[in-house]
Amino acid sequence: MRWLPVLGSLWLLVVPPASSIFQRPTGSPAPPRLQYLLEPLHATVHTQRGATATLPCVLRALPSNYRVKWSKVEPANYRESIIIITNGLYHKNYGPLSPRVHLRHSHRYDASLTITNVALEDEGRYRCQLVNGLEDESVSLTLHLEGVVFPYQPSNGRYKFNYHEAKRACEQQDSRLATYQQLYKAWTEGLDWCNAGWILDGTVHYPIINSREPCGGRLLLPGVRTYGARDKQKDRFDAFCFTSALQGQVYFIRGHLNFKEAGQACQNHGAAIAKVGQLYSAWKFSQLDRCDGGWLADGSVRYPITTPRQRCGGLPDPGVRSFGFPSKELRTYGTYCFTGK
Repeated sequence: MRWLPVLGSLWLLVVPPASSIFQRPTGSPAPPRLQYLLEPLHATVHTQRGATATLPCVLRALPSNYRVKWSKVEPANYRESIIIITNGLYHKNYGPLSPRVHLRHSHRYDASLTITNVALEDEGRYRCQLVNGLEDESVSLTLHLEGVVFPYQPSNGRYKFNYHEAKRACEQQDSRLATYQQLYKAWTEGLDWCNAGWILDGTVHYPIINSREPCGGRLLLPGVRTYGARDKQKDRFDAFCFTSALQGQVYFIRGHLNFKEAGQACQNHGAAIAKVGQLYSAWKFSQLDRCDGGWLADGSVRYPITTPRQRCGGLPDPGVRSFGFPSKELRTYGTYCFTGK
């Protein structure tokens, strides 16, 4: 098995005939100048989970008998899913986004798409297409969620997840499998992890900042190294999960509690024992900083550090530290609780 640095994204597409793909092949000519649609000032819209985000799409003129179609390119399979279609007077929503989307319609040329209560799975590429016979044209935009990527493995050790188990594990911890773009950004921000993990598109990678012998050798350059696409049923790795801002609060309860007592202590305060993704989110977005190990919902014990100091693990960088998965009968730690808004 060869471990190679990732130098770019490889898009391998195998799609049923009924699906449409939004992708321009490498080397193809640039799209024609737009006649009816205005180019957006910014191709990327930044947001967080729980927020309201608007993807701009404005017409410069209204052709006769036109329709505007919004769709999303799903990152897990690159299929294009229709979200909403309008003719300027009437519209129809489609798919799982249907209850949370509407057209902004601030004026008659405005076909911008507004997404309320943004969810983790909303991140990705969107297309606003003007359907007008032979003069169809479109603009594409990216919805980017601010968030944090974290590696995850179960209590029974590393390399235990097939793809579907990794996907469920992230979802159970208030997160989802990271995209390649999210993992790459995390690497540029300092994520250095020697264990390979699944990401959303079914490929397997690991990010390395400091090249070293146990992690592919010292001769390989730093980067997001890849095993490529793997068998989603048979192959087993860890997971790279992604989460965004919390809609609630994580706090610590001090005590010498076993795992069961930790859960009860949170319930006594009208809260639930926090999940791993919630602790990472509180560390990232609320600057939660505690030197106390606490139980989490998966049976692990962790603590968040935003200001590194010698007595709190001694590591030089901020992060969420882990004591692993101690015996659930052990009465040594407090607990981290989560309460929603």
